[in-house]
Amino acid sequence: MKPDVSLDYQFTSSIEKVWNALTDSDTLAKWIWSNDFKPVVGHKFQFRAEPNEWWDGIVDCEVLVVDEPHTLSYTWHSAGEGTTVTWTLSKESDGKVHLHLGQSGFSEETKARQGAIEGAKYAWANMGNQLEKVLAEL
Repeated sequence: MKPDVSLDYQFTSSIEKVWNALTDSDTLAKWIWSNDFKPVVGHKFQFRAEPNEWWDGIVDCEVLVVDEPHTLSYTWHSAGEGTTVTWTLSKESDGKVHLHLGQSGFSEETKARQGAIEGAKYAWANMGNQLEKVLAEL
C-alpha cells in the first residue's frame, strides 16, 4: 500500500547517528515532542505536545518494527485518527544517509478533507528540518 504521506531526507551524518535520533527518547524530544519512547516491539508510548483548542497534544503510539539501523515503525493515534509511521534508513554510495518517512492508514474522511494530508506533510517536513539541526549538534 502506498503511504499517504511520503517524504525523503538526505543527511551527511552516520546511519548510527540518524538511527539514534529516531530511537533515543531525549533526542526525539529535540525534534518531535517529549515522549517516553523505547525501541522495543510492543512498547506503548506517547508523544506530548502543547495542547490547543483543536487538539489535546497527545499522540498514542505502539512500536511495531525495530530493525536497527534500517527500519522503525510505530502506530500513531491522535485526534481520532490512527495511522502507521515507518522510517526507513539506507546508506548511499556517496556516504550520505537516505531517510524515508511513510505515514499510511489515514481514513477516507481525513483524505477527503481539504488540506489534511498536506498539513501532515508540512508538519513532518518541519520536523525533518529540526532533525537536520539536531544531527548537526550530535
